Amino acid sequence: MRHVDSFEIQPPTPPSHNGVPRSAWARARRRVSRWHRPYTAALLLLDFAAVVLADWIAQEAFGQARAGFYNAQADPTWFYTVVFLLVPLGWLVALWGNRAYDRRYLGLGPEEYKRVIRGGVAVTATVSFVAFATKTDLSRYTVGFALAGALVLVLLFRITARFVLHRIRGRAGHAGHRMVLVGTLPECLEVYTAVTRNPSAGLVPVAIHITDGYAAARGIQTPVPVYAGRDVLALVREVGGDTIAVCGSASAEPGELRRLAWQLEGSGVDLVVAPQLTDIAGPRVHIRPIEGLPLLHVEEPTLSGPALLAKNLMDRIAAGLGLLLLVPVFLAIGLAIRLSDPGPVFFRQPRVGHEGRTFRVWKFRTMYVNAEERLAGLVDQNETDGMLFKMKQDPRVFPVGRFLRASSLDELPQLINVLWGEMSLVGPRPLPADDGDFLGDVRRRLLVRPGMTGLWQVSGRSDLSWDEAVRLDLYYVDNWSLAYDLSILWRTVGVVLARKGAY
Repeated sequence: MRHVDSFEIQPPTPPSHNGVPRSAWARARRRVSRWHRPYTAALLLLDFAAVVLADWIAQEAFGQARAGFYNAQADPTWFYTVVFLLVPLGWLVALWGNRAYDRRYLGLGPEEYKRVIRGGVAVTATVSFVAFATKTDLSRYTVGFALAGALVLVLLFRITARFVLHRIRGRAGHAGHRMVLVGTLPECLEVYTAVTRNPSAGLVPVAIHITDGYAAARGIQTPVPVYAGRDVLALVREVGGDTIAVCGSASAEPGELRRLAWQLEGSGVDLVVAPQLTDIAGPRVHIRPIEGLPLLHVEEPTLSGPALLAKNLMDRIAAGLGLLLLVPVFLAIGLAIRLSDPGPVFFRQPRVGHEGRTFRVWKFRTMYVNAEERLAGLVDQNETDGMLFKMKQDPRVFPVGRFLRASSLDELPQLINVLWGEMSLVGPRPLPADDGDFLGDVRRRLLVRPGMTGLWQVSGRSDLSWDEAVRLDLYYVDNWSLAYDLSILWRTVGVVLARKGAY
């Protein structure tokens, strides 16, 4: 953190670019941020290789792979050209046409994968149409296997590429966007906090340009240098930035945002707007232009309807199958608990669930039977804030229980709660019924069923502060979707294997 203790008067700002002097034929400078170019090139190679690999496996697996190709047995040149060159190139064209290489969707969020799937559908439709139009009698099993296999491999290769990208961003701080935040100091600091929560997003604020005057920042500690009264484009070049983020009310000044966009034409600097809407995901936000005025329309959270019905159905089916498959694991864990400490295998505690209804959660017991009596003597050693008691080396936990907690195996019996409809696979974690009043923002967690895993669990678990855990829970409530649930379940696997924040 640093104090704002200096202020440099900038020479008179040159006249703003109004879009007129620039030649209509002049080419814009290349973008300052260039991480996406080698990344896109790598994706092109990976996608091509994925399709070639899927086609090779299909033609090796099925004896009728060459069916429909004229004289393919005697001279397979045309067959190999189509299968290993034209079809992969067709995939690349389809992916490009569906903007699966658009830098705005690369490296973060599910939109990239959605566009890959759309590209796969386009390739399937094209192959089907060409085969029908030319009356080519292809092997349906071979073609189907090749198309489905190519889609799966493309997605797997892209997941791997994104993982590598995130590792580079997290460790080296490269392959990202260096941002200059423009707005009032409180707005810029709020955006700074939001974009730095997830280093894998690749957004790195390097400076703040305040619009409410130098006096508003005097003596305040800030994580990056603060400037005032400067030409924004000159400041961006001075600090080595490539993106300007206009925060909050700064984007509402009449004509200023438009003039800034004109000024940035041909500069290679990106312009983004961070409105005063925090913790609202993209699917709920739509831009509706009316008479030249772009209105940002925010949809209500989806807390009912077909999607919720599908979520409940998925929960019940997965819980039922999980309980059947995990019977041997339950028996082994139960035996280990009884050998560690005489007493019940399961621990049941009242928790607050959907719409404030109380239920008893199922867990494997991980503490000695006298744990509740010993709690009073450990309260002053609590290592977290908020409603929950957390202690990394809790003496009430026996050795097997410590392993169960670290591996999250103690949570498996909650599949019973999911099967009974008291919990969901994904949702805010259920809190003890006697630990809080659930007033204010915290009560909004009760709009959905509590979950076995949730956004807090894949974002730090017990290492998070209470306020941060509540923020993540509320974000989930306001922005949940089936795709988001599947994403959290996938991330849970990695978090559990890493045993991060579990104690």
